[in-house]
Amino acid sequence: MIRKILILIAFCGPALAEEPQVDCDNAMTQTDMNICSYQDYQAADAVLNETYAWAMDRAKTYGDTAADALRSAQRAWIPYRDAACDAEAVLYEGGSIQPLIMNSCLANLTRQRTDEMRSAYQTY
Repeated sequence: MIRKILILIAFCGPALAEEPQVDCDNAMTQTDMNICSYQDYQAADAVLNETYAWAMDRAKTYGDTAADALRSAQRAWIPYRDAACDAEAVLYEGGSIQPLIMNSCLANLTRQRTDEMRSAYQTY
């Protein structure tokens, strides 16, 4: 049994490991739109992480209290974002569009948070 599983992994592993290539400018199927929405969220999250590091550097110039406050705010915001998007996506539970709704919500709230952080810390 284990041998069969190992053979299956050997043959399917590379295919499963590759990220699907989708033209997100011309996504036609729901699956493609779901993949593209996830990639969009990942891109927004990467920008947020860069912005957070930048804001944290700026906060540290004001001392541990400012850095701790930013860290605490960000740690509180992440569960809020996830819960808000879960509440939106659950309305489409079982539907093929649910991942698109979830990913779009995550991307939108992530971009909003990035803008908030930039606005708050660019003046310091």
